[in-house]
Amino acid sequence: MAMKDALLPEFDHEVAVTRTVLERIAEDRFAFQPHEKSMTLGRLAAHLADLTSWGQTILHDPEFNMVTGAPPRPTPSTRAEILQMLDENAKKVRALLANISDAELMNPWALKHDGKELFSMPRAAAWRAWVMSHMIHHRGQLSVYLRLTGSKVPSIYGPSADQS
Repeated sequence: MAMKDALLPEFDHEVAVTRTVLERIAEDRFAFQPHEKSMTLGRLAAHLADLTSWGQTILHDPEFNMVTGAPPRPTPSTRAEILQMLDENAKKVRALLANISDAELMNPWALKHDGKELFSMPRAAAWRAWVMSHMIHHRGQLSVYLRLTGSKVPSIYGPSADQS
């Protein structure tokens, strides 16, 4: 079995679960911030929706330079825009993943800052860390924001307290 055949179902599942969490955000609470050092709910939701696009860089380019890389995207102002961002990014990166070979997944990928390499690892490992684990981490944060703002938390890895 090719590595992508193991990665694709996991990606599809995690994107679908992420979408259910994003569907629960209340637009009138986008400015909510649980702590002054925390992202606002709207910014966190947008970051979560944008994370899958990082997979495009990992699967397509040999490196990413944090200084010269793509500028940050504007923060969407509605739940519909956030969901559209997630859907578009997931569709593009899924197509790349579906067409990549095991050899390409084992090629090194590096994160750099102003030309200095911060780390290098096989693309498959970078995919796991910077797309999948990163998405799961921020989705967990967002589920806490949902609870704090009175929104219902959907099932993520089993029933939530908000399911009847």
